[in-house]
Amino acid sequence: MKDTYKTKVVFRVWKGLHGSGVIALFPEEEVGGYCGSYEHVGQHSATDYLGVIHQTRPASPVEYEALRQELESIGYDLEIRSRRFYGKRT
Repeated sequence: MKDTYKTKVVFRVWKGLHGSGVIALFPEEEVGGYCGSYEHVGQHSATDYLGVIHQTRPASPVEYEALRQELESIGYDLEIRSRRFYGKRT
């Protein structure tokens, strides 16, 4: 069943892995300083957002396409962002 709301996601690639090792970060799912994340291996996890940002680079659409499809196949309705966003959007 697909989500009824949009989940903001930031796709990143672990440095040096050239397209493998894509991680999806869910910055609005923050609890205790950690945000939600998802990878092909390991799947859902809690992650230090800034720690991951420092160890990764932005993923291109080609690099994150397989992970995007996997997330949507398990019900996510994604809103892809290049970085996390704080505050109210006008």
